[in-house]
Amino acid sequence: MPHQYTFDFPTTIQFGQGVVAYLGPHLLEQGLSHPLLVTDEVVATLPFFQKLIRNLDQQGVKADVYSELHKNPVKSDVLHGDQVYKECGCDCVVGIGGGVALDVARAIVLRVYHRRDLFDYDDLEGGSVLVTGRVPYFVTIPTTAGTGSEVGRSAIIAEDDTRKKRILFSPKLLARQVFADPELTVDLPAFITAATGMDALTHNIEAFLAKNYHPMCEGIALEGMRLIAAAIEKAVAAPDLQVRADMLLGSLMGAVAFQKGLGVVHSLAHPLSSLLDTHHGLANAVNLPYGMEFNYSGFEQKFDQMASSMGLGSGQGSRLSEYLMELNRRLGLPTKLREIGVGNEHLKKLSELAVMDFAHPNNPKPVTQEDFLMLYQKAL
Repeated sequence: MPHQYTFDFPTTIQFGQGVVAYLGPHLLEQGLSHPLLVTDEVVATLPFFQKLIRNLDQQGVKADVYSELHKNPVKSDVLHGDQVYKECGCDCVVGIGGGVALDVARAIVLRVYHRRDLFDYDDLEGGSVLVTGRVPYFVTIPTTAGTGSEVGRSAIIAEDDTRKKRILFSPKLLARQVFADPELTVDLPAFITAATGMDALTHNIEAFLAKNYHPMCEGIALEGMRLIAAAIEKAVAAPDLQVRADMLLGSLMGAVAFQKGLGVVHSLAHPLSSLLDTHHGLANAVNLPYGMEFNYSGFEQKFDQMASSMGLGSGQGSRLSEYLMELNRRLGLPTKLREIGVGNEHLKKLSELAVMDFAHPNNPKPVTQEDFLMLYQKAL
């Protein structure tokens, strides 16, 4: 071993049916009683959320809610949330929802005591070294099995005008406590279950292939793939609590694993969200088979390992791209970009944005703007 490495793993996770009920007692144990609950407008109307607020109130915890978020979060969402936090006199932040709510919640956690321009903290420009002050106590509660943002240390927030995505990162932004309750995902619509599930699968796949060295993440990613591949079709068609739990675990594992890096698929997907406001999980799902076809040559052994984890059998890595395409079809997801509103007129701009994206430098092989254009054309 010619090099030395430092490995890091995330926070305390309380996992299981009904664990969301422990939020109030947990906050009170920390001496906290006035959380800002950051969620989206849909989750804010759900019965479990209203019940949670009532329970918190009965326990002496006064919760304020911030839910005015864009489908793909922008800087103004964060600044407005910070204003609500200050005006309401909150003492902690609880992110409840999918990737959007959790990213905005995490960015608000940064903003509360770090008062430079928000994008001065952009990690891609070295801004993470500026995250030196304290941050509010932060709890996350996922309601989808997709992004795994509940165990992340970064938030992806776009500029309001250009929609260019910025990444805010610091170990300080890691949730101090996660309540991962599969019951909260039971009522997800089939399409959202499919799209977020393929997002989680993409995280595990790209983390496993990423060129950085982190063997523990690779082991986690393989098990995450196994769980999701075995559960996702049933989770979409005929869900029960066990498959929901397996999907939630697979999502958590993907987010732990992708500290190793992501790759070409995310760089194909991010511009679709920026330019066309495409759901991130859906963008990943459509591009995943094409990105894996691009990556196969030279990494056959790793593809064999992934195929085996996903139940395709031994030495079947060459079938992986075909399997992922067919999986999208069985889940009722699109397999072509034209099905989600992409036209030839978008491809040049998409490829320009993709080559500037932060994910593909960790892809196992280099990706040029011409490669991105070719992949978009193939996927169209």
